[in-house]
Amino acid sequence: QVQLVESGGGSVQAGGSLRLSCTASGRPFTNYAIGWFRQAPGKEREFVASISWRGDFTHYTDTVKGRFIISRDNAKNTAYLQMNSLKSDDTAVYYCAADPHWTTTNYYTFSGSWGQGTQVTVSS
Repeated sequence: QVQLVESGGGSVQAGGSLRLSCTASGRPFTNYAIGWFRQAPGKEREFVASISWRGDFTHYTDTVKGRFIISRDNAKNTAYLQMNSLKSDDTAVYYCAADPHWTTTNYYTFSGSWGQGTQVTVSS
């Protein structure tokens, strides 16, 4: 399986921005669609965004549309989540996931490799 490492988390004030990175190794990066998920304290993990292996299809949960942008650079084996206009509700551990069988129909479903997560804390 592909190995994933997230980075870029941190603490930021409301209205600020962060860019998360998800770097893959061990398998060809272009075999995988990439998803970002998050889990806030006391809540279940939720889907945030996903991108197809070629980057031509992207999907977002409604609460981040217009604020977050998912992208990927296949030459660098890295996917990104640009997070703008951050709110306190965005505070969570953010995980990236990779799935070689992802489909646009089930764009929020990932079964495969997961990273260890990176903490994002937004203070109001």
